[in-house]
Amino acid sequence: MASKSVSSRPQAARIRLWHPSKGLAWLVLAITTCISLWPMYWLFVTALTPTTFVLKTPPDVVPLHADFSNFQRLLNQASDYWIWARNSIAVALCVTLFHIFFDTLAGYAFAKKRFPGRNVLFWVVIATMMVPTYVTLVPMYLVTRNLHLLNTLWAVILPGFASVFGIFLMRQYIQTLPSELMDAARIDGCGEPGVFWHVILPLSRPAIGALAIFTFVRHWNDFLWPLIVLNDSSAYTLPVGVAGLQGEFSTDYGIIFAGAALAALPMIIFFLIFQRYFLEGVRMGALKG
Repeated sequence: MASKSVSSRPQAARIRLWHPSKGLAWLVLAITTCISLWPMYWLFVTALTPTTFVLKTPPDVVPLHADFSNFQRLLNQASDYWIWARNSIAVALCVTLFHIFFDTLAGYAFAKKRFPGRNVLFWVVIATMMVPTYVTLVPMYLVTRNLHLLNTLWAVILPGFASVFGIFLMRQYIQTLPSELMDAARIDGCGEPGVFWHVILPLSRPAIGALAIFTFVRHWNDFLWPLIVLNDSSAYTLPVGVAGLQGEFSTDYGIIFAGAALAALPMIIFFLIFQRYFLEGVRMGALKG
C-alpha cells in the first residue's frame, strides 16, 4: 500500500503541472508573442520580396518569391549605407557606455550617500522628466551651434551622456544592495572609486544590462535630433539615411524595408547578448520590490 501511495504522488504532481489554467496561460503567452513578433517578421518578409510583389493584394504571408534583389539595389543606390551603419554603431555604443557609467555613479550617490538636500535634489532631477523633449530642441541646437559641433557625431553623442530614467533605475536598484558590503570594502582599504568599481558595478550587472538595452535601442532608433543637427550624408545615422531613401513622388518599399531590416539586426544581436541580465534585473526587481 505504501508503494502505491508513493507511486501515485508523481502522477498527482503531473496532473497539477498540466492544470488547464496553466495551459491557458501558455496559450495567451504564445498568442502575445506572435502578435509582438509579427511586425519584425513582416519587415524581413517584405525586405526579401521583390518590388513587383511587395504591393500584391492579398500579400504573401510566406515569401514565395524571396530573393536578395532589394538588398543588392540598396547597396548599389545607397553608397553611404555602411557609413551610416558605422555612425549609428559609434553613437549607440558611446552613449550606452556613458549612460552605464554616469547613471550608475549618480544612482550610487543618491542611493547610498548622505549629503544635505539629497532627497530634494533627487526629486528635482526626477521632475525634469515632465519637461517634453521638444521644448529642449531649440536650446540644445543653439548650444550645439555655439560649440561648433553641427554636422558631427559629437552633436548626437554629447546630449546623451546621462538620462534621468537611467539615474532613477540605478538608484532604485542600488538601494536594494546591502550597505555592509561597501563598509567591508572600506575597512579593507578601498576608497570610494574602489568601492564603486569593485562592489557597486559588479553587483549592479542585472540593472546595467537592462539600462544598456533601453539606451542602445533608444539611440539606435533616434531620428529627430540627428535629423536636425546632421546635414551631410557622410554624417547620417541609419534612421536618417534610410528615411532619405524615400523618393519625392514615389516610394520604393523594397529598398526601404531592406535598409530597415539590416538596421534591425544590431538591435536584435545586442538584445540577445544582454537578455540574461535584462531578465535577471526584471526578476530581481520584482522580488525586491
